Amino acid sequence: MRFIHLYLIGYFVLVVGAVLALWQAGVLARVSATWLAIGMLIVFGLGIMLAVTAGKPTITNE
Repeated sequence: MRFIHLYLIGYFVLVVGAVLALWQAGVLARVSATWLAIGMLIVFGLGIMLAVTAGKPTITNE
């Protein structure tokens, strides 16, 4: 679980880049604020779930 924070940071940088690209293309101007908020909640939840599943638990046999 050492790299979960790094994974989350990278994921959120990717999401911010995608949002900026959509904003620059004018796509976000045609979508209502409610759907944008719902989409962002889904994207952030998915990022957290992916980060948790990507973290490999360490098993020690003592």
